[in-house]
Amino acid sequence: MLKHVRGWRRSWQERSKLERIDLYSRLTISLIPWFFTLSWQLGAFAADIHRAPLPLALGAVLLLVSLAECLLNNRNVRQSCAHYQGTSVFPRQRLLAPLTLMLLGLGILIAMARFDWVADDGLLLMVMNAPVALTMTYVLLVPVRTFMVQSLALAAVIAGAFAAADKSGGMVAGAAVTTLLSCLTVAITVRPSVWSLSVMWQAEEARDVQARLAVAEERLRFGRDLHDVMGRNLAVIALKSELAVELVQRGRPEALDQMVEVQRIARASQQEVRDVVRGYREADLTTELAGAQGVLRAAGIECAVTGGGGTGLPGSIQSALGWVVREAATNVLRHGDPRRCTIRLAVSGDAVVLEVENDGAPAAPPGETGTGLAGLRERLGALDGSLDAAPAGAGVFRLTARVPLTGGPSGSVPRTALLEERR
Repeated sequence: MLKHVRGWRRSWQERSKLERIDLYSRLTISLIPWFFTLSWQLGAFAADIHRAPLPLALGAVLLLVSLAECLLNNRNVRQSCAHYQGTSVFPRQRLLAPLTLMLLGLGILIAMARFDWVADDGLLLMVMNAPVALTMTYVLLVPVRTFMVQSLALAAVIAGAFAAADKSGGMVAGAAVTTLLSCLTVAITVRPSVWSLSVMWQAEEARDVQARLAVAEERLRFGRDLHDVMGRNLAVIALKSELAVELVQRGRPEALDQMVEVQRIARASQQEVRDVVRGYREADLTTELAGAQGVLRAAGIECAVTGGGGTGLPGSIQSALGWVVREAATNVLRHGDPRRCTIRLAVSGDAVVLEVENDGAPAAPPGETGTGLAGLRERLGALDGSLDAAPAGAGVFRLTARVPLTGGPSGSVPRTALLEERR
């Protein structure tokens, strides 16, 4: 049993925030009919149903019918929600069994009302419960106006049946009102909840599309940069190579000069390609801080950056800390479920300290086997730096990177200059 509980807990923690909301909403829709059935139907046995074999037997049958309706509702919840969200079509034949059970339950109620085998208060509660299980599914399959018109028709049918059972005018009106109240309650609770879920899923899909577009745009940018660098040089190399071939064929000594020029352009092109790739692969701290803040805010996480952008730091330190910011933001999105994230950059003594702190689940859970943090430690280790990642108490996780100012190839930077830059 404990193993199953741990499995459920792990499954819950692995879900995203939106997946948890979706699961919670569907579980609520599934449990509402059970709550009403067990409270209203079972309550009637305590005080409202007459203590005689036949009334008690009919009450037991009615309870079983209501429980069967609850089971069918649970079976149909997922598909009805998907139908409302437009991801699938609900097969209408699956409504036949719940409708039959509801009509059977109403028939039992009318029979018990006809022979006064149940008190009026309990009877009205059971009438209110009768359409709940079916309408929990049906309200998601038809427009609101259609649902309310059909609810009025159902209330009129139930009122007519009570009148035919020789019940008083008050009971007839009460049956109609409780039926309408039950249907209205379902309409104003279930439909808005599923509508909210559909809006959130659409927003999530839009964020995914935006992320894919950003990746595609970055690839296009890299392609444009590479084309701008190499296009002209390759064209010159091709022309000079053709010219050198013609000069060789004619026995002209100028062919050597042309090939020397081709060699020079090729080497220059190699360096330019290295520069493009280095600029693409190296992380700029200022850019990474702005990017992390934008990505986290787009994911609904409040992100604050303090301490400036670090533009006065040596290039090697900026690159290493830029990778730390990129990996930390990725881990917050991947492993955590935070509401706030704070990124602090400060100069402490002769070192630069970067802290990334969030209030969600650990950004790097214990036992993680990924290579992200290990790779960061290697980068920082090359600069005599260090990386610490651990919970900081009260649900807070903190990642701290420390790099000495003398660790970069560009040399040290005076502390006063850094403080002035941050101001």
